[in-house]
Amino acid sequence: MSARFDLMNNDLGKSLGKRFAGLSMLLHNSSLPKPTQELVSLRASQINGCGFCTDMHTKDATAAGETAERLYLVAAWREATVFTPAERAALALTEEGTRIADGGGVSDETWAQAREHYDDDQLAVLVCLIGLINAANRMNVIVRTPAGLYQPGQFANVS
Repeated sequence: MSARFDLMNNDLGKSLGKRFAGLSMLLHNSSLPKPTQELVSLRASQINGCGFCTDMHTKDATAAGETAERLYLVAAWREATVFTPAERAALALTEEGTRIADGGGVSDETWAQAREHYDDDQLAVLVCLIGLINAANRMNVIVRTPAGLYQPGQFANVS
């Protein structure tokens, strides 16, 4: 598969990408646990069929010490015993926040579960992270950014 368009080889696209990376770094440096951030990004990317982001977040999570078992089970997290109650709440919020177009939105029950495990700052990050990864997924799917070439930390110096 080849990309339809390389956003990072377009001046305006590159400028937008730098701002996107800056927001991503702000979220990454927050108090929301890093494993939770990667699990959320991976799950949304799986749902949206974004190969590039699935590849990126799997590799970044692995480089950060995440276990293969947990990464394999993200798609089946409801049936898996390897996730904490807080991670499960974040994954539920991610799924409902990603599937808004399916007509359900985020249920009060799911929000209450997330509220039980995360403080206001962490919830703000979680909500913004879900929005940001969904935006990234959509951009990469639209332009058909291919998966498989990402290297962990590849965008760490984009600013």
